[in-house]
Amino acid sequence: MKYNRYPKRDAIRNYFPLPNELFILGLNAGEISIYSYLLYLENRKTFQCWPSYKTIGKAVNMSQNTVRKYVLSLEDKALITTEPTTVYTKSGEKRNGSLLYTIRPIQEALDLFYAWQMARVDENVAKQHAAAKLAKLAPVSPSEPLCGPLEPEIGTDHSGHNSNEIEPLSDEARRTIGEAG
Repeated sequence: MKYNRYPKRDAIRNYFPLPNELFILGLNAGEISIYSYLLYLENRKTFQCWPSYKTIGKAVNMSQNTVRKYVLSLEDKALITTEPTTVYTKSGEKRNGSLLYTIRPIQEALDLFYAWQMARVDENVAKQHAAAKLAKLAPVSPSEPLCGPLEPEIGTDHSGHNSNEIEPLSDEARRTIGEAG
């Protein structure tokens, strides 16, 4: 028998497709790896799978808490939905099971993403309009002071006399300073 260094691979059986739109959504590496793993495990007819956080974490080399964080993020972005499941032990006890993950159509996630982007654009436009209205209402340019100086200029007092000379302290002021210590 001849040794074949590169065996022929079945493109349908050994691979699964990732939607191209996945890279438009601005997902980070952790979200992409978990979403990819869920796509790998999903039943192609029901679009569902039920791995535990521990199983996903081992597969993508993340802690359970990190997996939980990214799963919630994928839910917020409408890429997946989760439902709690229950299992019964051999003794008949009811226990919490793993989450049931349902992979949602990518178009729903894109629609949500585009709506979110449009909302951000609308917010920015509203902020710009508010700033423009505020600029029109302000009678003073940003470089002009809003009011005059609070102190008279050095060298003149209120009576208009030259006060460049330092006056000696009165006896009362000296007593006050002495008491303050």
